[in-house]
Amino acid sequence: MTRPAWLMLGVVVLLGAWFGPLPALARESFSAHMTMHMTVVAVVAPLIAAGVSGTRFDPARAWPWLVAPVHASIVELIVVWTWHAPALHHLARQERWGLLLEQASFLGVALWLWIAAAGGAQNRRARRGAGIFALLLTSMHMTLLGALLALATRPLYQHDDVGALSPLADQQLGGAIMLLVGSSAYLAGGLLLTAGLLDRSTRQEPCV
Repeated sequence: MTRPAWLMLGVVVLLGAWFGPLPALARESFSAHMTMHMTVVAVVAPLIAAGVSGTRFDPARAWPWLVAPVHASIVELIVVWTWHAPALHHLARQERWGLLLEQASFLGVALWLWIAAAGGAQNRRARRGAGIFALLLTSMHMTLLGALLALATRPLYQHDDVGALSPLADQQLGGAIMLLVGSSAYLAGGLLLTAGLLDRSTRQEPCV
């Protein structure tokens, strides 16, 4: 696929996540809320990053000192864990402006991280190395948060039963979604960068 196609696909998926049934379902269902979260950070963000990285619209080319992988990963860690604090999570589920702020911050930090890891024009080898570390760090902290949610023995958030699911079962399902989708996407991104870095190293070895 071409870069414009990746970008367009990312925008289409984002519109589906934000203007489809998920926002309404997320008011009552933790797992629906988590599905929207993972769609934004683990599907939309890497697709858009694939569409803009290496082009004249790549912010990592214009501001390499700002769009730095490790910095972005630390900020994303803070943003994700902060929004999963019970009070802020409840705000995002019950207030439209809270949901808008939460989703905008999720998209912003995820784009920052994915573009920082995949983009840029200078010191690409060093940037790829930092990008691998940043994506794997994000995969690890999402694994931890997902496991905490999936293995919890009591509901951490206030909500009613969702169909046949109890609040605890709904929360555990949401944690499993974070483990399956979020952790896997960032791990896959780190592995792809590693493969690309190793491939470049092999091609640059002198013939003897």
